[in-house]
Amino acid sequence: MATFIPLADDQRSDLLEPLSRIGPIVVSSLLFSNHPPPKRCYVGVDDNSSPNLEEVVSWLDRGVEKVIVPLTCAKELIAAGIPSDRLYLLLDVGNVSAVSDTVRNSVSGVFLKTPTIDLDLVSSVSKFFSSSAIYVLPETTSAPTTSTIRELQSIGAALVIPTSQLTLAPTSGNYINIGDAFLASIVSDRSDGFFPTIVSTVTGHSLGLVYSSTESIRESIITGKGVYQSRRHGLWRKGETSGATQEVISIRLDCDSDSIEFRVLQHGAGFCHLNRQSCFGEASGLPALESTLRSRLTQAPKGSYTRKLFDEPELLRSKIMEEADELCRATTKEDVAFEAADLLYFALAKCISAGVTIADIEQSLDAKAKRVTRRPGNAKPQWSKQISAHIDEQKELPTADSRIRMRTYVLSEVSSDERSKLLKRPVLKSEEMISKVKPIVDEVRSRGDAALLEFTAKFDKVQLASTVIFPPFAPETMQIDPTVKSAIDQAYINIRKFHAAQVDGEALVVETMPGVVCSRFARPISRVGLYVPGGTAILPSTALMLGIPAQVAGCKEIVLATPPRSDGSISPEVMYVAHLVGASALLKAGGAQAVAAMAYGTKTVPKVDKIFGPGNQWVTAAKMLVQNDTDALVSIDMPAGPSEVLVIADHTSNPAFVAADLLSQAEHGADSQVVLVSVDLSQEKLDHIEKEVDVQARALSRVDIVRQSIAKSIIVKTSSVEEAIAFSNDYAPEHLILHLKNARDNVTLIDNAGSVFVGSYTPESCGDYASGTNHTLPTNGYARQFSGVNTLSFQKHITSQEITFDGLKGLGPVVATLADCEGLEAHAHAVRIRLRASST
Repeated sequence: MATFIPLADDQRSDLLEPLSRIGPIVVSSLLFSNHPPPKRCYVGVDDNSSPNLEEVVSWLDRGVEKVIVPLTCAKELIAAGIPSDRLYLLLDVGNVSAVSDTVRNSVSGVFLKTPTIDLDLVSSVSKFFSSSAIYVLPETTSAPTTSTIRELQSIGAALVIPTSQLTLAPTSGNYINIGDAFLASIVSDRSDGFFPTIVSTVTGHSLGLVYSSTESIRESIITGKGVYQSRRHGLWRKGETSGATQEVISIRLDCDSDSIEFRVLQHGAGFCHLNRQSCFGEASGLPALESTLRSRLTQAPKGSYTRKLFDEPELLRSKIMEEADELCRATTKEDVAFEAADLLYFALAKCISAGVTIADIEQSLDAKAKRVTRRPGNAKPQWSKQISAHIDEQKELPTADSRIRMRTYVLSEVSSDERSKLLKRPVLKSEEMISKVKPIVDEVRSRGDAALLEFTAKFDKVQLASTVIFPPFAPETMQIDPTVKSAIDQAYINIRKFHAAQVDGEALVVETMPGVVCSRFARPISRVGLYVPGGTAILPSTALMLGIPAQVAGCKEIVLATPPRSDGSISPEVMYVAHLVGASALLKAGGAQAVAAMAYGTKTVPKVDKIFGPGNQWVTAAKMLVQNDTDALVSIDMPAGPSEVLVIADHTSNPAFVAADLLSQAEHGADSQVVLVSVDLSQEKLDHIEKEVDVQARALSRVDIVRQSIAKSIIVKTSSVEEAIAFSNDYAPEHLILHLKNARDNVTLIDNAGSVFVGSYTPESCGDYASGTNHTLPTNGYARQFSGVNTLSFQKHITSQEITFDGLKGLGPVVATLADCEGLEAHAHAVRIRLRASST
């Protein structure tokens, strides 16, 4: 049992972090509801509160270790089945006799409220609650002495000390130092009074044996750094000279209170003076694998298999799914162990690439173990054998030898429900993703550049001194291949020409009645943020598509955000485009942290008014989160989902062209949506298209990705162009390609699409890069409501009106009558006072 437990009874936030290192903290239910909870905490409910079952369950599910409740509330929670190991009783010393055997046996701890500390009485209560931890909460305003803590510990009880009586300073008067309280009961059998101390990793793997003193432990509790006692040299602040510092996660006493365990996050070469992780030899098993993978993430040579896993997320995803399947098929003990090891390797590679450690995984497991509510545990529909095979998008993936082909439906033969399913995209778990990105967004919002730098180091694996570059950009950062430069220049000309023609430059002026002139005029959005996905990828095309309309619209500030490369630089192609479009700042950051920095602004990152650009699900969730925060006052371009194409093809279509268009979209990712709508095509023609898909796909370097996306893609057979376009309008694709006779004549029938590619010689690729139209388009069916990014996306419209006296004479009575009808007298008065003044 702990020597004492702190009670957060005030706003001493400076104590919470040090206290969390030595054990849980008790917080009131009110404080818990209104403030972020400490890392480890118990929630206490006083006699005047009566939380309902749902509240208590929600606390426990959020990770609260124990709830401490009065007797009446405890009875209700026991009856509801709250586990005894999570339930503590708050009890006045005079009410012990009122506790029934049922309650006594259904709680694991008692907080005993008493006017004074009576050891005999506490001992008696401890015997009554023989299987429960006893905590004594005296009604006193003076700080306890260490001898009081020791006396209670000797009879198996711990003292509850309000934070108002605790201090980080030396013990004096009404305050007791946290370290003194923690060490009150520890004993040493050494002549020097030092305490043997085991130092271990966050996951409990031993690093070495050292010694601690009262002074070193006090300093570690307060600073959160590994500080020990050298038997020769005094205080030993780990890493002070070597740089191999430690962050202290927890400090615990053993069961006999004569030795200590430090759990730490070790930095640098390792704990041992031989530059090894542990003094007991090299790590093995999962810790060794974690260390190896983390090293290879930054140092693996290009072309190595591990480097390939990190650089190609879809390959890694495929290997995880493959190994999971092989583990499920394994039967013998040896095979299960072999396949499980393979799965753990690839799963841990996925974790390391996302900045997740084994400690993070264990923390998640612990959090799940604390949950009171449980899911039924049934397999999700896509993994259930009962799901309809012809609609199931997660059917067994094809093998490397199987033909790459799509699933076919005859539109006139499917039911209305099946037709609806054909129109659906994969479910986007937006709420789940928003909950994941919210802590990142909140950290950047509250801590600014410091948090941004930390997240850049964690997620982008780059240590930066600053994340922002301002123009003029150094010429050496924009050195690119002349051929690439020429292509970018031509794309810039085409895209700028098309977007410049879209500028709304002239005011709209309308005289709605004599003397009443209304107008509308456009103004650029002053500050815009452009997110360009990057890291290992090079995407100057996205920088062009977002930067050019912002430039021609006249935006005063253009902040371009893109993840840095492994050396901390930005690809010279993107740097060159940033120069071309007149970017006013370049943010070297990606993910939710970049979105948050632009939404709220930091000391170095300018705040923007609207955020544009594609990104992964973390970026999308962050954009959705900040646009709904009134404190951010920021809007976004549109919701986003996986990229998609719908191709309509008739008998005039070239099968090779159609297949190429389908594959150009399928290679984006395993979740890409690819649909072919055939118009009265013969089976021979369809077979020809599918053969071309298979042959062309096998020649692609991203064939593994294509196998997955094509296996989930569909062919919809229709009998007429009208039927085909009606289906397309319902689907509302991001990209629509028309391989039709007289394709141009059918464009007038298109109601819903992000962008239309007309005719056999108009591949989607041209719109993606350089024809002039924008490639940032609505996905997931949002083409029903949203336009793609265009120049007007970077402008807003302001209306004005000017009324003469004669105009007011005609309009005023109408306005006054309507204002009277709505009971808004001041509105009517504002008109009548003018009319009366003018008439006199």
